[in-house]
Amino acid sequence: MKFTKMQGIGNDYVYINCFEEKVEEPSRLAVAISDRHFGVGSDGLILIKPSEIADCRMQMFNADGSEGAMCGNAIRCVGKYVYDHGIVDKTDIAVETKSGLRYLQMTAENGAVTQVRVDMGEPEVTSQVPEPITVDGKEYEFTGISVGNPHAVYFMEEIDSLDLEKIGPAFENHPRFPDRVNTEFVRLIDRGHIQMRVWERGSGETWACGTGATASAVASILRGYTDNTVDVALRGGHLLIEWNRETNRVYMTGPAVEVFTGEYDWQRRE
Repeated sequence: MKFTKMQGIGNDYVYINCFEEKVEEPSRLAVAISDRHFGVGSDGLILIKPSEIADCRMQMFNADGSEGAMCGNAIRCVGKYVYDHGIVDKTDIAVETKSGLRYLQMTAENGAVTQVRVDMGEPEVTSQVPEPITVDGKEYEFTGISVGNPHAVYFMEEIDSLDLEKIGPAFENHPRFPDRVNTEFVRLIDRGHIQMRVWERGSGETWACGTGATASAVASILRGYTDNTVDVALRGGHLLIEWNRETNRVYMTGPAVEVFTGEYDWQRRE
């Protein structure tokens, strides 16, 4: 089975071109191929499939095998893949996801995509602003935002020293979130910049999360901390988030990078 490893500011996935390859039992494959010691190593698996309603379809699976709904970093890489590999011949495309259609505007140089602007859709507020919550006996406040998948955003004065491997599961699996939740820990820098770390449901801490950056920017705008355009600094790099309040659409701009290609002998690893 041929695969391509790609990353968007450190949020890395294994991509399989299902225009050419057939994938059975994708959840089991996601667990095996994502393993950083015995597999390729990634935050999950992305299947690029034909679509009847868009230029292509993105199906994503987290590293634990659970199916995700949407990933902002992954969808930028999907756009780059289908353009660079000749599946599409235009830089403005639509991608079908479990959360609906997403529209991409891509910047290409010398026949390869370097930057992608994604219409992330309309954000949905899913909590009070803010809402109190108790995690492991400690009081916090969060802002709940959905951008095709659920996020809980916590503003803190310092996030570099957080031991997310220890505290992350308690936030992800809190009874307030019966379907689990992606958790963002955010430090305000100024009215145009925030810093973010993320604990993704099903994957743990990742170096970046596009939907998480979007949710964090929306939360910071809603709470009056920033203006409507926010630079989000993540462990793997920066994303630019713009919220058009008149149309209620949020846009995310960032890079997409192909790392390497290879072949994975799925049957031999069973």
